[in-house]
Amino acid sequence: MSRHTATRHRTWLTATLLATVALPAFAQTPAPAPAAATPAPVPEPVAAPASTGLVIEGIKLSGQIQAGFMMNPFRPSTGLNFGHSLTDRANSAALNQILLTAEKKIDTASTEFQWGFKVQGMYGTDARFTQYLGVLNNVFPDSRYQFDIVEANVQLRLPIFAGGMDLKAGMYSTPIGYETIDPSTNLFYSHSYIFQFGLPFKHTGLLTTSYVSDTVAIYAGVDTGANTTIGPLGDNNGAIGGIAGLGLTLMEGKLTILGLSHFGPENSTRALSPLGVNANGQWRFFNDIVVTYKATEALTLVTEANWIRDNYGYTGKAVNGFGLAQYASYALTDTVSLNARAEVWRDDNNYFVASFAGNNDPVRFQQGLPTRRTVYAAPGTNTTYGSLTLGVTWKPELPTSVATLAIRPEIRWDHAMTSNKPFNNNALTNTGGTNDNFTFGADIVLTF
Repeated sequence: MSRHTATRHRTWLTATLLATVALPAFAQTPAPAPAAATPAPVPEPVAAPASTGLVIEGIKLSGQIQAGFMMNPFRPSTGLNFGHSLTDRANSAALNQILLTAEKKIDTASTEFQWGFKVQGMYGTDARFTQYLGVLNNVFPDSRYQFDIVEANVQLRLPIFAGGMDLKAGMYSTPIGYETIDPSTNLFYSHSYIFQFGLPFKHTGLLTTSYVSDTVAIYAGVDTGANTTIGPLGDNNGAIGGIAGLGLTLMEGKLTILGLSHFGPENSTRALSPLGVNANGQWRFFNDIVVTYKATEALTLVTEANWIRDNYGYTGKAVNGFGLAQYASYALTDTVSLNARAEVWRDDNNYFVASFAGNNDPVRFQQGLPTRRTVYAAPGTNTTYGSLTLGVTWKPELPTSVATLAIRPEIRWDHAMTSNKPFNNNALTNTGGTNDNFTFGADIVLTF
């Protein structure tokens, strides 16, 4: 997804070379644990729920439904919450995901040879953004509701190194970042700027995680790029990408650090070739560090630092997006937690942050095809975004043990620290906007 003078195509999801800084550990696909020292788990707002799903001869079948709404008192005439992707439609309810999964899990406590797999499919409004290129993109042309293959991979655990090596091959969610496609592992309904515009969603390729000691895990992988597969519409250029990074487990699992980068070309050959530019030579780098600290039994703190750089960028000039997010989750009771997220994210050429009025525009953007309606802040200038989100997670007890329910109301304030006024525009241009945006939303996540 790239933007330039002729087509203004750009990508907020792209390859990244890790700038290892220090901050919290978790990702779209939570990092597996070393055998001898289990890392701090993904910070759950409340106590872990009872096991759900049906297990048949070691294969687990499970499902999840997420639905919610996001209210905007400014009532933008575009109908879009600028700065939001998966919660982009203002004053509208959505069936975000119906997620079905078949999985044979690997026992991360054992270093013996094992094999497993994961197949996960999605239907809902979120699929507009999370789809692999070239897969199910036109099943429902310009529909708000789409299909998506989230994961389809095989996994091996090899008896190498002190804690073993995990190998994953196929289609998989990115291990980079704190927030995930799976809503049950997030603290909020809405997503951070980092998740939406500073990271890829998924990859097709090979990923290894080597547990060289009780405290150190090394990540290395090769893939077709960010959100790509193979074929003329499956990969937007002719080059490969890769992942590299390091995971640390410290203080007996109370502190974990995950620093990962994805790197490689991500701009579309279809978009850059008419300009005489070789897309395969224009690299993009995603760099992300997540630090998770279990401060007390009730309080979990997560810090995430992010830097994305595209070497071609806006009219042939390199562009950057970088930011910092701080999360806090406090378990008030066994069923209620209080959550907070504060974030600052800078788009130095207004290259990455966008809203898409056309339902197929996110995919077409990445493929280098014309889009129907896309909303930007003022191109070529810069915007520093600040965001504060407060929410509650309630997991009521259900009469059945085969399902769990989470209800998550939230209030969010977004603020542009520059004079672009990118929010609540009156048209699909940067006119009549404001520097502030308030949204009020809630979702339910039913897992079975």
